[in-house]
Amino acid sequence: MKTSHRLALTLLLLLAARPALCWGPTGHRVVGRIAERHLSEAAARGVAAILGPESLAQAATWPDEIRSDPAWDKAKPWHYIDVDDNETYETTAKSPDGDVVEAIGRFTQVLKDPQSTPEQKVEALRFLVHFVGDVHQPLHVGRRADQGGNTIKVTWFGGNTNLHQVWDERIIEESKLSFSELADFIDHPTDTEVGTWQSAGVVAWAQESQDARARVYAIGDGKLGYLYAYQNEPLVRRRLLQAGVRLAGILNAMFDSPGPSIPDRPPVAIPPPAPVPPH
Repeated sequence: MKTSHRLALTLLLLLAARPALCWGPTGHRVVGRIAERHLSEAAARGVAAILGPESLAQAATWPDEIRSDPAWDKAKPWHYIDVDDNETYETTAKSPDGDVVEAIGRFTQVLKDPQSTPEQKVEALRFLVHFVGDVHQPLHVGRRADQGGNTIKVTWFGGNTNLHQVWDERIIEESKLSFSELADFIDHPTDTEVGTWQSAGVVAWAQESQDARARVYAIGDGKLGYLYAYQNEPLVRRRLLQAGVRLAGILNAMFDSPGPSIPDRPPVAIPPPAPVPPH
């Protein structure tokens, strides 16, 4: 193959491959930590039965940690959904390999299924924590043409990056807070907000992200810094809080229902009583 043909093929492959980026580790851990605080007692026991000592905040980053493993290439489309401005989730063309809305429903069912193995439930819960966070990032319900902001080049305080990365990590990092500090700062929803947020379905969460895109794309000359961070940090924090509260809602509904699904544990062997010696 000629060098020019190889270069052309490489370019096409790079353009076709959408980066599987998402809220950075801090954002995903915030979602997990907030969810932990809103779990019912039954849900907290159910989560502990699945994850053991691993917290939801720890579990939240696992789907990013496996991205370099080719065996998990199949998971890349699950982090997002492309919905153009004139479309809705219902009308947009769906990937046959799945998307973030479909994946949330699928892994919720795995957790509910009493036939799922303990290993399958650990995997499903890790994915669920992560994807509930992802669907609340506005550019994970992105425009197809710019791959959810990945191809929109901008600067952030003078450094080169792209719009998607700004929303995944840079605005959050600008707060200079750890994930636990950020969770402490924002986890103050009203009872009305909790009820309203948890009553909305996953498709509605995606629509909220799509509706927020107008302000996300208001980037002017693309030189972003203090003003853009100031204008958009409240939205970032609200979406993280909504994701945590809604994740807790899914888990509470799952484990508070009759017969919550907890991974089967081998029965404890009880030795037979010792024979009574004859008198």
